[in-house]
This record gives sequence, structure tokens and C-alpha cells, in this order.
Amino acid sequence: MTTRILPAVGDPDAARAVVSLLGQLPDAEPAPPVADSTQLVDTLARLAAESLAELPEVVLVHERIGPVPALELVREVALRFPAVGVVLITSDASPVLFSAAMDSGARGLVTLPLGYEELASRVQAAAQWSVGVRRHLGSGPDVLSGPGGTVVTVSGAKGGVGTTVTAVQLALASRASGRNVALVDMDLQGGDIASYLDVQFRRSVADLAAVDDISPRVLQDAVYVHETGIALLLAPGEGERAEDVTDRSARQILSVLRSRYDVVVVDCGSYLNGANAAAVEMADTALLVTTPDVVAVRAAKRTVRMWDRLQIRKAEETTALVNRYARATEIQPALIQKITGTRIAGVVVPANFKELQGVVDAGRMHELDARSSVKQALWSLAGELGLVGPPGQGPAAAVGSGKQLARLTRGKGGR
Repeated sequence: MTTRILPAVGDPDAARAVVSLLGQLPDAEPAPPVADSTQLVDTLARLAAESLAELPEVVLVHERIGPVPALELVREVALRFPAVGVVLITSDASPVLFSAAMDSGARGLVTLPLGYEELASRVQAAAQWSVGVRRHLGSGPDVLSGPGGTVVTVSGAKGGVGTTVTAVQLALASRASGRNVALVDMDLQGGDIASYLDVQFRRSVADLAAVDDISPRVLQDAVYVHETGIALLLAPGEGERAEDVTDRSARQILSVLRSRYDVVVVDCGSYLNGANAAAVEMADTALLVTTPDVVAVRAAKRTVRMWDRLQIRKAEETTALVNRYARATEIQPALIQKITGTRIAGVVVPANFKELQGVVDAGRMHELDARSSVKQALWSLAGELGLVGPPGQGPAAAVGSGKQLARLTRGKGGR
């Protein structure tokens, strides 16, 4: 049996050494090494989207990989791609690290400097485990053959541009099309999703931050299922608890949610911290909401540049949404695209706060009238982003579904 191996090694010299040794293993088919954590996850997601069989049997993670630390990357790969055997390459052979690696989901550990016998043994064991898992998954009806659900982050260029309204309506649109949806409030100090949806619930995302292994029961206890069927993971009621949610815990929480929901919408607010930076980095789609005015567009430009400097996300991988748009506005979407360097959503959201004021004040955002131009625009955006329609449906088909969804809701009243 041929064993496909994908090395993730950031250092060029270490990468050459790993590839050279892998080439000596019998029946091994090493792929070209990937240089960072983002490239590794993106590569696995692309392969998994084709089929489970396209994934490599073994992934090697070098201790100096970045920007995500090696153990966190091992955990993310193990959660999102459970049929892949992950082996950690490290110079630390201590029992403490070995235990931490196993807890993160690694199937083996190879110490530096690399030796042929140890590498061959660990790779063979991880490959055999992977084959066994795939055989088991293939025999049952619930086959996890993809990268998990879609994660969409919604960030604001500045406060008050409509971030939470956008996140809530995207989640509602996706849920209305039959998808299993989680809505996460990662605006940790000022999150308002609970107020917008008239929810009083004591559990929050901070309650999961200290949990090393989030089981389905633990997740169930922390999530509030709204009357619309959306699973809500709320911001803590006490703003000081925001510090409990680190970038590491945010990655773990979102990875677990991704594995259990078709769509995960994350409201990141307008203030950058480690947790929502991690969310933006690992998102399939990062939406940046701005209004067509000088102050907001300048803020959007600063945000995009900061994300790029911090290696969170590149401008061209970000989608800007223009909210409160009017034809007479001097700053048009094309100009915003030129200034920020982002992609611009094909949908613009009209300036019509009067439609929203009643449901916002009542905390009943889910009862916004289906004839609302704001709602129709945001639900069409959900279609453009591929969040509506049957799970696994491609974005092109989903755009049509979004338009159909908006038409179907017309005349049905607030629900």
C-alpha cells in the first residue's frame, strides 16, 4: 500500500532534510512540503472537498511551523480531518510534550535529529491507523468526508456599521434553507447578539475557554438553542471575562463547532483581540462590513492593513460588504474596493434603518419583515456566500437559492 505523506515544515533546511528522508521510505509518496499552518489547512480542506480518499494518510508537523503553534495545529488538523494521522516532529522528547501531543490528537512523535528507523516506524503506524479509520467511516451512513462546516466571520471596520445585524441575518437565512447553524458572539466585551434575539442565558463562550477537550455534552451545555433553531454561543455577560478566551481556545471552539454544524457565523465586532483574530484567520470567508463614508472606509483600510501585517489575512482574501448604501452616495463600492484592496460583495445593503428600529428595540431581529429591503439584501448575500441550500451545495448554485429564498419569504410576515 502506498502511503501519502504531507510534510508541514516552515524552515527550508529542515524541509529538505525531511523530504530527503521520506524519499527513502518504502511505498511512501511524499507531497511537496507546505510552509505554514494556513497552507496546510487550506491544502487539506481542498483535498477533503473532493473526497475522503484524496486526503493523505499522514501529515508531518514540524515544531517550528507557524504562525499557528505546532500543538494547536495538530489539534486543529485532528479535529477537522479525523481520518488523517498526524505525527509531530520535535526536538523535545520529554514525557510532558509527548502527553500534550497525544492529547492534541497526534498519532506519534518523532524526535530531532531525524532517524530513518524512528520516522519509518511512526509513519507506518499513523498510516495503518488512518486506513483503519477510513475503513470504519466508509462502512457507516454518517461518513465525515469533508473539511467540516463553513465558517464565516463578520467584522466591522468600526463600531456601529451593522456587524451584528449582518451576522444575525446571515445565520437566519442559512437556517431557513435547512442548514444546521451556529451563531457565535466573539465580540467578547460588547457583544449584543443576546439582546438582538431576546435571549437570557448564563453560559457563554468563556465557559468553554478553559476546557481542554470539548465533548458534545460540554458543548451542548454552553450553547443556547434559539426558537429559530440556531445554536447560539454568546459573549460573556461580564466584559472582563473576555480575557479568558485566548486565540488557542478560540481555535479549539471554532474547530469543534465546524465539525458539528453546517454553517458557523462568527460576529467578531470591530475590536481586534487574539480570539477573533484567530477566527478571522481560520475562516472560510472573512466579511468586513463598512459604510460608504470617509471615516468608515479609512477604518476598513486600517483594518485590512493590520490583518496583513499580523499575517491574519490578506486583503484579497477578504470580502468587504457595503452597508447603508444609497445611489447618491459619493463613495461607491468600486472606490472602496480600490482603497482597501479587498473583494467587494456583489450585494449592497440599502440605508433603511426605519425597517430595523422596531425589531432592534424589541430584541426580535428574527421577526424582521420579509419585505424589508435590508433583510432581502442580507439573505441574498447569504446566497452569494454559499450559506443557503443543501449542505455541500456549491456557491454558484447557492446564489440562486439565496434569491429564491428571498422571494419565498415575501408576503409571509415577520417570520
